[in-house]
Amino acid sequence: QVQLAESGGGSVQAGGSLRLSCAVFGQSPYYMGWFRQAPGKERESVATISNGGRTMYADSVKGRFTLSQDNAKSTLYLQMNTLKPEDTAMYYCAADFRPAFGTRWLASEFRIWGQGTQVTVSS
Repeated sequence: QVQLAESGGGSVQAGGSLRLSCAVFGQSPYYMGWFRQAPGKERESVATISNGGRTMYADSVKGRFTLSQDNAKSTLYLQMNTLKPEDTAMYYCAADFRPAFGTRWLASEFRIWGQGTQVTVSS
């Protein structure tokens, strides 16, 4: 049974940085991504990566957030720089193991989810 475990959340001041990690226990996924949900808002896509390494980013985080993986693709990282108060949310790691072509972006396209890690950015 595949499981995801996020870590790295915390509280920082605006302009600060955090690095989120998502460890994959089980088979290697074809797609992985980070999503976030702020109180009272819908879950939104932050960044996704395909098995071939193609990445996609939300416009609101482009140039500030960077996805990376270890060589074994057993851990997904999200480096978050120049954090803003509007980045405050619960961040979730997600994965999907169905082989396919192209990219995935929507939360509905990912079947396996972690428990989430809180990121709070104060002004």
